Amino acid sequence: MSLQGKVALITGGAKNLGAAIANELAALGAGLALHYNSLKSRDDAARLERELKAKHPDVRVRFYQGDLTTEAAVDTLFASAMADFGKVDIVINTVGKVLKKPITDITEAEYDDMFAVNSKAAFFILKAGARHVSDGGKLITIVTALLAAFTGFYTSYAGSKAPVEHFTRGVAKELQPRRVSVNAVAPGPMDTPFFYPQESDDAVAFHKSQALDGRLTEVQDIAPLVRFLVTEGSWITGQTLFANGGYTTR
Repeated sequence: MSLQGKVALITGGAKNLGAAIANELAALGAGLALHYNSLKSRDDAARLERELKAKHPDVRVRFYQGDLTTEAAVDTLFASAMADFGKVDIVINTVGKVLKKPITDITEAEYDDMFAVNSKAAFFILKAGARHVSDGGKLITIVTALLAAFTGFYTSYAGSKAPVEHFTRGVAKELQPRRVSVNAVAPGPMDTPFFYPQESDDAVAFHKSQALDGRLTEVQDIAPLVRFLVTEGSWITGQTLFANGGYTTR
């Protein structure tokens, strides 16, 4: 299914899962409005831009930098994308932050930071998406398979992702008359640089042991699912899809 003429805004779109999704959608002809958080990711954005232009020279790509933990910053991102592309048809939010600590060690500042990144930003990205996405559009947020886990130490991480399930259902119902599908995707622990600083070698081995093939989830496992949801899978809406190789289930 072609996405020719469609525009996808991907937050966290310069590297890791966001970059893999960008490549999937570029192959279908979608224009790409790609956000990255900090100036440290500028080099990643430049590399991805070169890669996309080499593979898909006809695809329009624009990059935007910003911290999306305020509504004003989210609105600025959408306004910039709308100004450059004229519309937004697909919104994919991959932004997230992990913290693994006993609850007794989590500071108030860490709590506030986790909820700002994982919950508040997600809420306002969905709000802006609800305002701006074209009729028949798609809104997707990446959450975590830990939402279906009974474990300690991830209280602030899974806890700050949990509200997104409720945001997703509510927005899906509100946008149903406009045929906009709204979903959350819950990968297992992902083999990216964000995962390893939180984990000991024993914990990494345990996470791997719980999934198919004895490995972590890879970005290549998730990007095609996102592609499906924004193409043939548009009948799916209001759901949290657990794609984790059997790591957890409900």
